[in-house]
Amino acid sequence: MALWLFKEEPETYGFADLERDGSTTWTGVTNALAQKHLRAVKMGDHAFFYATGKLKAVIGVMEVSTDPTSDPTDGTGKCVAVTVKPLRKLASPVTLSAIKADQAFAAWELVKQARLSVMPVPDDLWARIEAMSTE
Repeated sequence: MALWLFKEEPETYGFADLERDGSTTWTGVTNALAQKHLRAVKMGDHAFFYATGKLKAVIGVMEVSTDPTSDPTDGTGKCVAVTVKPLRKLASPVTLSAIKADQAFAAWELVKQARLSVMPVPDDLWARIEAMSTE
C-alpha cells in the first residue's frame, strides 16, 4: 500500500463533505507532476486530506477505492481521477507551519513544491504526521 497527500480547497470540498457523501471522485488535477503521481495511485492506498486556503493543514485520512480512470471533468481525455472514501478525521489538524518547523520534512514536496496537489508521503513522514496529530 502506498501513501499519498491530496490537497483540496475546503470551501470547494471539505473533509466534512467527504464524510457526509461517503465517497467522491478526485477530479480536476491538471498539473503534470500531480497527474504522474495520481496515475501511480492504486485501489487500497491511503491518502491524507490536506485542506488548503486559510487552514493549510492535514485534517483527515482517506482510502482510495478505485484505480485511476479517465477524469470525467477533463475534456482532453488526458487526465485521470480516483475515487476516495473517508477513513477518519485526525485527532487535531497538522498545520503546514508545524510541518515546516520540523526538519524531518525539509525535503518533502509539501514543503519544497507548495502548489503540488497530489504527492507521495514516505512511510516515516506519514507516521510523523500521525504522531503530530495527537501531540
